[in-house]
Amino acid sequence: MPDGSPSFSRPATPAMDIRHDWSVAEVQALLDLPFPELMFQAQAIHRATFDPTEIQISTLLSIKTGGCPEDCAYCPQSALHEDGVKAEKLMAVENVLAEAKKAKAAGASRFCMGAAWRTPKERDMETVCAMIEGVKELGMETCVTLGMLDDSQAQRLKQAGLDFYNHNIDTSPEYYGQIITTRTYQERLDTLSNVRDAGINVCCGGIVGMGENETDRAGLIAALANMPAHPESVPINLLVRVEGTPLAKADEVRPLDFVRMIAAARITMPKSRVRLAAGRENMNDETQTLCFLAGANSIFYGERLLTTPNPQAQRDRALLDSLGMHTTGIGL
Repeated sequence: MPDGSPSFSRPATPAMDIRHDWSVAEVQALLDLPFPELMFQAQAIHRATFDPTEIQISTLLSIKTGGCPEDCAYCPQSALHEDGVKAEKLMAVENVLAEAKKAKAAGASRFCMGAAWRTPKERDMETVCAMIEGVKELGMETCVTLGMLDDSQAQRLKQAGLDFYNHNIDTSPEYYGQIITTRTYQERLDTLSNVRDAGINVCCGGIVGMGENETDRAGLIAALANMPAHPESVPINLLVRVEGTPLAKADEVRPLDFVRMIAAARITMPKSRVRLAAGRENMNDETQTLCFLAGANSIFYGERLLTTPNPQAQRDRALLDSLGMHTTGIGL
């Protein structure tokens, strides 16, 4: 991937209302547009707010794997699923920082740390804060996903220097109960409110391919776009079907249907980073390219996303090079 940004002249930004009142029917109408028209609208908005040749890179590390008491139907880290991932202890701070240094050397500008908890305990908070402080000293942005947070925990993470907190809403409010029963939709919104009130940037998105219908997909986008402030990062994940989870036999999503979700996210949340997240391992280069054209401008970089595979770094470099795209932040 090129080290520097090529010359790019962004067109004058058109009048663009940042809306928080999208109806599900309006989002559904976007998803139903003829594909060329949908892509045109998404690309026009993308070009008005971002350099379309620019990709932000994050690396995700599981700092505490397995043994989660939640029953999220897609997740192999749940202790309630057959053949779940074996529970491991929280990683040592020095080991996490060693991984962060590798990520920075490989070109990541943000280091994300995920722990399979319902909510962190006091002793966990001390260790995670030390990790955040250490990653910040490396000159990287920091992101964590630790489950539910109360307001005091969010404030403490902010004091440690946390830049982003990831907490996905996963799907539409109506379909949520089919995927998770151990944590309510409102509890997810409460955590996001605590994070936002603490002054931490929000990373929040969802998953496509969990058996939801088209209305649920529109409902997911509407729920994200109607938050009081749009998430700064919006990861759109393609379900990774893992044996031992209730969704192991879920139907595959047609690639163009997934691209449509990226485009709808870009149109409804013009200034958010839309992240092409889990599931890239099962996408060919052409599908990923269409996602970039639809407005995705962030990816996870590295061989694993928590417990599931991610494309090899060399493949990502080759694809972005072939497209003439460059990365933000730290050059490769």
